[in-house]
Amino acid sequence: QVQLVESGGDLVQAGGSLRLSCTASATIFSRNAMGWYRQAPGKQRERVAHISIGGDTNYSDSVKGRFTISRDTAKNTAYLQMNSLRPEDTGVYYCTTGYIRLNYYNPQRWGQGTQVTVSS
Repeated sequence: QVQLVESGGDLVQAGGSLRLSCTASATIFSRNAMGWYRQAPGKQRERVAHISIGGDTNYSDSVKGRFTISRDTAKNTAYLQMNSLRPEDTGVYYCTTGYIRLNYYNPQRWGQGTQVTVSS
């Protein structure tokens, strides 16, 4: 069973920063694109960002310029650096592995989620 271990969620004030981490097994990490989704209370889950095996990145418009997704092959870990956080960034953040087809990211496996709360 694939395990994605997430960490880094916390309570932070608006304007602050957080870094989320997601670690997978070496085999899974090396063969898959990685992505982050989030779900705010009462809202649908939405894609935040994804990164290809080769390191190409893509962001939702709502986080572009504030968030950075990256991956460290030596540590089998993907990161989501979140700067200039806003209250509307509050939600449960999920790490995923998946694949990219026709520039569209398809998540296949999900982590357990980590809570990010941004206070105003």
